[in-house]
Amino acid sequence: MNDTRYESGLAKLREIDGAAGEAVIESLQAIAPDLARYTIEFPFGEIYQRPGLDLKSRELATVSALTALGHCAPQLEVHIHGALNVGVTPEQIVEVIIQMAVYAGFPAALNGMGVAKAVFAERGLLDEGTAQ
Repeated sequence: MNDTRYESGLAKLREIDGAAGEAVIESLQAIAPDLARYTIEFPFGEIYQRPGLDLKSRELATVSALTALGHCAPQLEVHIHGALNVGVTPEQIVEVIIQMAVYAGFPAALNGMGVAKAVFAERGLLDEGTAQ
């Protein structure tokens, strides 16, 4: 294990996702500790450390990709929380998911919007008066 990459990855994960990200990693420890380590070291210890994109842009890209995949609701939920944590607005998240309807199809966008709605409701960001 590359301790430096692991430690910097864990710090970045905490910055983005806080306790939620750590809970995902902890849930893997008993069955697949190597997968837990890889999840810290590669995405957060390497990719998220690269220059060129700020955390908002990286999280929007991640929300886009997970929405487009269409079968990643748990991961999408974590990253929508992460996007909000680093300053992405609910409106930006909604627009990115709508954009995915063009490239990934309406089912993927609808599934993604359902996850976003649940996250927004959990965080008190959903205006129930205008939500249909």
